Amino acid sequence: MKIKKIIFFILILHFIGCGTRNSVKHLPDIKQYSLEVPKVQKINDSTFSFNRNYLTKNKQQLWELYIKGNPLQLGYSNGALTQNLMQRQEEIFFSKVENFVPSKFKQNLLRGFLKWYNRKMYLNVRNDFQAELYGLSQYSSDKYDFIAPKFRRAMYLHGAHDIGHAMQDLAMVGCSSLAVWGDKSEDGDLLIGRNFDFYVGDDFAKNKLVEFVEPEEGIPYMSVSWPGMIGVVSGMNKEGISVTINAGKSKIPLTAKTPISFVTREILQFAKTIDEAIAIAKKRKVFVSESILVGSANDKKAVTIEVSPDNFGVCEVENSNTLVCTNHFQSAAYKNDKRNQKQIAESHSEYRYEKLQEFLQENQKLNPEKIAKILRDKSGLKGEKIGYGNEKALNQLLAHHAVIFSPEKRLVWVSSNPYQLGEFVCYDLNEIFFDKRLKNGKFAKSELNIAKDPFVDSHEYKNYEEFKTLSNQFDGKKLLSDESINHYQSLNPDFWFVYYQAGKYYYDQKNYSKAKSEFEKALTKEITTIPDKKNVEKYLSKTLRKLN
Repeated sequence: MKIKKIIFFILILHFIGCGTRNSVKHLPDIKQYSLEVPKVQKINDSTFSFNRNYLTKNKQQLWELYIKGNPLQLGYSNGALTQNLMQRQEEIFFSKVENFVPSKFKQNLLRGFLKWYNRKMYLNVRNDFQAELYGLSQYSSDKYDFIAPKFRRAMYLHGAHDIGHAMQDLAMVGCSSLAVWGDKSEDGDLLIGRNFDFYVGDDFAKNKLVEFVEPEEGIPYMSVSWPGMIGVVSGMNKEGISVTINAGKSKIPLTAKTPISFVTREILQFAKTIDEAIAIAKKRKVFVSESILVGSANDKKAVTIEVSPDNFGVCEVENSNTLVCTNHFQSAAYKNDKRNQKQIAESHSEYRYEKLQEFLQENQKLNPEKIAKILRDKSGLKGEKIGYGNEKALNQLLAHHAVIFSPEKRLVWVSSNPYQLGEFVCYDLNEIFFDKRLKNGKFAKSELNIAKDPFVDSHEYKNYEEFKTLSNQFDGKKLLSDESINHYQSLNPDFWFVYYQAGKYYYDQKNYSKAKSEFEKALTKEITTIPDKKNVEKYLSKTLRKLN
């Protein structure tokens, strides 16, 4: 059954009463938690404080947040300090939804679907996380209360990645990560690097947030995400446990369960070893397929925990001190999984996996600077030019962030804009958490920063930014000259997509001879996925029939 039919069937159930009967009016139990409502002091335009909680913006334009307390206090402190940023993220996110679904009728259907689909999510989320989310949600915008009440809306947003991933039955992001230790790293210590290729537009990625959280119970930790997020997509705790997530091929569940970012948050807050991380992940019911790469200072190695709605596996390398993770599963538990096999065969996951292996063979002893280099690599296998923005590249020029972890040293490097090209800012968790103070009023250990990628100042980068802007002109609403199309293609000449776009334009204009030429050019380039290639071939076949 096609996905649209499944969603339509669910919506019918909702509107004939199922959704109403299961309507969620739940609020978390917060009576057990003491609370001091924050009174934020504005120190300057980019620095705010409340007791020993801080929000500041560094010179690399990363926002840095430090909060401590019980779950409810964490939420309130977070919300009060980041209120303007969080409301801006909400506005960006929901405006994107409106662009994708412009029809008011369909927006109402979508709200009804979300209400029905998320009706049991709270049953799968820890009450302390719910209490924190409740506190945070008190500072969200009134503007979107028509979508859902604040607490429920905050819960929806934490499941947005999972819901979109599940409903589309594909990986929404093309994240890549690698870990090395022992004889594969320069000093023998564990090193981990990752790109988080989650893209909701350039505006969404502008306000990156590096959080340092000291909970009343559990282990202090840091994470990298965006304002309004208490789950974890990339992070490390005081004990040297690091987590990153990579989406896999997923089935479509009939109800939302535990958002994956809450699973990884729980690992960071309560795990000191890989075994403890595995135990936490195993007991949580998720509703998407995801690889969680876990690094451990205590174990001096990394593994991937592979979770899905109906399976669980752990990939642990033998006779090798390297681990590579893209967007397919590698453990024995998924060896015969048809969705995973299809993901390997048809997506760009295997290509990026091979690119990482190629890099590891060429660079025997890695350090943070070398890992930053591979995370920024824009080429294909064997250095082939495959076009800027090609999802087969490790650096797809859309990453929300990149992170490098040194768990044994408790060091973290976080990329700054644009993408992962800006300076990597270094943070020392020994100083931030162990000393119980901010060093000279600053979070970063700047002397260990990794310099920005020179590409960001190049002519090619300026061309890529113009290419992104001009890609929007192929919307079928205006006529384009041959000169403007040629200019567009000259901005990113190695990328198959520029010829595909031109081919579709000429096809719609019934200029089939030019359409044929453009589709044939596209097929000479490195096309991102098998479905994309088949789509180009389909258009070429239709064009040839028109010419005959």
